[in-house]
Amino acid sequence: MVRLVTLEAVAIALGIWVLELSQPGWILWVAGLAVLLFFSAAVTASVLKAVVRPLRALTNVVEAYRKGDYTIRSSREVPGDALGDLVHEINSLGITLHQQRLQAMEATALLEKLIVYEAVHEIRGWTDLKNRLEADRRCFAFFHPRMPDEPLIFVEVALTRGIADSIHPLLDESAPLGDPMGADTAIFYSISNCQKGLAGISFGNFLIKRVVDSLAAELPRLKAFATLSPSPGFRNWLDELLAAGENGVLSVAEQRAIDALPNGSGASGLRQLLGSPGWHESEPIMRALRAPLLRLCARFLMLEKTAAGRARDPVAHFHLSNGARLERLNWAADLSPKGLQQSAGIMMNYLYRLSEIESNHEAYTAEGMIAASTAIRTLIR
Repeated sequence: MVRLVTLEAVAIALGIWVLELSQPGWILWVAGLAVLLFFSAAVTASVLKAVVRPLRALTNVVEAYRKGDYTIRSSREVPGDALGDLVHEINSLGITLHQQRLQAMEATALLEKLIVYEAVHEIRGWTDLKNRLEADRRCFAFFHPRMPDEPLIFVEVALTRGIADSIHPLLDESAPLGDPMGADTAIFYSISNCQKGLAGISFGNFLIKRVVDSLAAELPRLKAFATLSPSPGFRNWLDELLAAGENGVLSVAEQRAIDALPNGSGASGLRQLLGSPGWHESEPIMRALRAPLLRLCARFLMLEKTAAGRARDPVAHFHLSNGARLERLNWAADLSPKGLQQSAGIMMNYLYRLSEIESNHEAYTAEGMIAASTAIRTLIR
């Protein structure tokens, strides 16, 4: 801004000087004014390029981060410009990262890291790991050239017929080996970030697309790409809701079904049942809790938002940000201690329809709109 003021001052001074030079100096004054306009235009363009545009870009980035959108797009990345260099580095990260399919013959040290870094479904040993690397499975890891022996993130995929509704068959080491050439669906059942220092960075912007592209090229018969995901925030939210004693949490039919159980008494009875060990092993309890828990889980995923207007559940936010659609809730899909503690055993499928990914992503990141199937929307009516 100092440069702008200085050049304009010079132009004005020049105009005054030529005006004083001769009494009929209007011609010279016009010339001085032209010089002023020339310098002003040049300086304005310079300031726009050097200050205004970078600040505008930075403001857009900050606003996107505030709303939970961690993608960065730029059509013009100017070399030598600090902000342009930053955008270029971030946008080129997807190209820089090396994707590698991991198989059982990989180096022992690398496979051991998968066991340590697995964050969704614990790998219980070498037999379990081998099962996850069989012919009907795929495991993709992403590496940076400067850390060739350290995965940044890895994705586990099961090749199935139809969309899986339970994690137990996928993790069953004694299950028969499937035919990958006969599979029509790729199920993403575990995505694990490996480096704590990168915990706040979402690689999903390019991760899903690159894995889908790899699978589609290898197995052209694949028609559907979906997840089998937990809801790590559901039980915490539900416990808060039940502890608050909010009226109307249960419908009349749901409350009647719970009241018929031993120790069952409406919402407080639901809370007590969920806190009792082994509740999932009782068939009457499972029948009574199915409807209210599926409905409340749908409410949590669809309606409970952060202050920024995004899904409160972190896994939901991840997949919705990447353009997925909330497709289906699956009852008794993960009855492990972790699955019960996090989401009452419920798992969900997020469906990646390639033709809808971009529009779903834009609707969610811009307006917080969640793409969901009719079945999901029916649950929350």
